[in-house]
Amino acid sequence: MSLRIIFMGTPDFSVPSLVALAEAGHDIIACYSQPPRPAGRRGLELKKSPVHAKAEELGIQVFTPESLKSEEEQAKFKALEADVAIVIAYGLLLPKAILDALRLGCYNGHASLLPRWRGAAPLQRAIMAGDEETGVNIMKMDVGLDTGPIALSEKLPISENMTTGELHDALSEMTARLMVKAASALEHDDLPLTEQSEEGVLYASKIEKAESRIDWSKPAQEIHNHIRGLSPFPGAWCEMQLGGKLQRVKVLSSELAGGSGKAGELLDDLTVCCGEGAVKLTRVQRAGKQAQSAEEFLRGNQIESVL
Repeated sequence: MSLRIIFMGTPDFSVPSLVALAEAGHDIIACYSQPPRPAGRRGLELKKSPVHAKAEELGIQVFTPESLKSEEEQAKFKALEADVAIVIAYGLLLPKAILDALRLGCYNGHASLLPRWRGAAPLQRAIMAGDEETGVNIMKMDVGLDTGPIALSEKLPISENMTTGELHDALSEMTARLMVKAASALEHDDLPLTEQSEEGVLYASKIEKAESRIDWSKPAQEIHNHIRGLSPFPGAWCEMQLGGKLQRVKVLSSELAGGSGKAGELLDDLTVCCGEGAVKLTRVQRAGKQAQSAEEFLRGNQIESVL
């Protein structure tokens, strides 16, 4: 008999898992997602989250509470009489009353190799730290921050120039596949759990705006990791003197390059000297403009300096 599932998720990352569970024949009786947010130029429209929109397309009822802390919301959740909740990038903390409300509990798909990179930004932090691999853990949730026991795990190598956007897509599909496997095992009461190690714990704190500016005095490898870790959002940025005007430019991809000189010194094309070594900027975006390859950008701009 298929599981009665409450799916809890919000962004694009979560959508493949919702679709995969539905296609596997599980009974998704409800979906929880964060409330619609203001959108449009004036913020007058309310935009549903990607999970909310997909759930409605699949004919699944959707709930969007601001919080799950009230007794009323907790009673509504329990009254759904689900077997299990599947939680992927939902964005709200689950109180103990929610975690304990279902027969099989709540299972989370987390995009790191726990206990490394618990928390809000595991993809970005893994790349920014220069990690050579990451992966997905399926974890039974407890009241801690990503501290629950692990059910399933799979690794993924991080290539030299991979961006967070590329890693996002790969891990989103991996999470969907593993979560279907976990749900099938739960259905047959065959999903053993292993406690997390107390060694190697790192926290992936939320990305702050102040982190986004490129510091050319740092080594090239560190700057390259910074650029790809923040691509496509929020985007690492610098200032360039273009046609006598200082303009903010996002750097969306880069490569390590040869050459040396003063930090911030511009070599040929879009190769910039760092505190140690140099990086070649391969895709950039001026404020209010479309992203461009280095070649496209150089055809329309005369770069006088990089700050």
